[in-house]
Amino acid sequence: MTPADNLPVALVQMDSGEDVAANVALAERLAREAARAGARFIALPEMYQFRSTGRPAALPGEAIPGPSTRGLQAIAAEYGAAILAGSVCEAIAGSFKVHNTSVLIGTDGGIAATYRKIHLFDVDIDGVAIRESDWYVPGDTTVSAPACGRTVGLSICYDLRFPELYRCHADRQAEILTVPASFTATSGAAHWDSLLRARAIENQAFVLAPGQTGPGSGGVMTHGNSLVVDPWGVVLARGSAGGTEIVSATLDFARLAEVRRRLPVLGHRRLG
Repeated sequence: MTPADNLPVALVQMDSGEDVAANVALAERLAREAARAGARFIALPEMYQFRSTGRPAALPGEAIPGPSTRGLQAIAAEYGAAILAGSVCEAIAGSFKVHNTSVLIGTDGGIAATYRKIHLFDVDIDGVAIRESDWYVPGDTTVSAPACGRTVGLSICYDLRFPELYRCHADRQAEILTVPASFTATSGAAHWDSLLRARAIENQAFVLAPGQTGPGSGGVMTHGNSLVVDPWGVVLARGSAGGTEIVSATLDFARLAEVRRRLPVLGHRRLG
């Protein structure tokens, strides 16, 4: 079946904390609300399942599928909507560390793909040292997968600063790039829009970037401003700087085809 030219999408912006049950219940409520409103691709932010402002004794690792995805899988199957479970703590046998894993749920409720965050955020920012590598093990594989009749390229937050990852997705004809994030307010104000628009423009794809708000790792405030960007770099929808909300837009794939036809940069590459 030929996919529709128009795809209604929704980004779920959250302010997740350390209460996994409360986080997951809110994510499920908002995903269901978005699906009822007609969204057929719904994306949650990074760390929607668990986000700490300090140094927890342990991270709540779980198998995939697991308790943080099963409710979302049921919603996806009920409404025929794909859902990106932004990221969950994926357990690693024999280790206190986990993978930061994005889970793409298909319209049938099955797990379509999982992607383990490759680039870990080890920085000193706003006077606070953040070391994701103290808690997470990086992935080593780029992942693109089909959803809603389109090819989706997966990434997470800090990956956004590494354009070669997105070129891998472009090589697989990705039409949608997902960037669930918990971007800091300081770096977000300076770089968030520019980086997301650049990834959309250079790869001629839609970008879906659901974000976190409120205090994140080390108590550093996060940026919110969830964005939907089109292949020409136009911001189609934006969330606020603070607060939980649903950000909606419609992806026009006839527009994507027009952009690629009129400016076929992907076919003009000479390097890489």
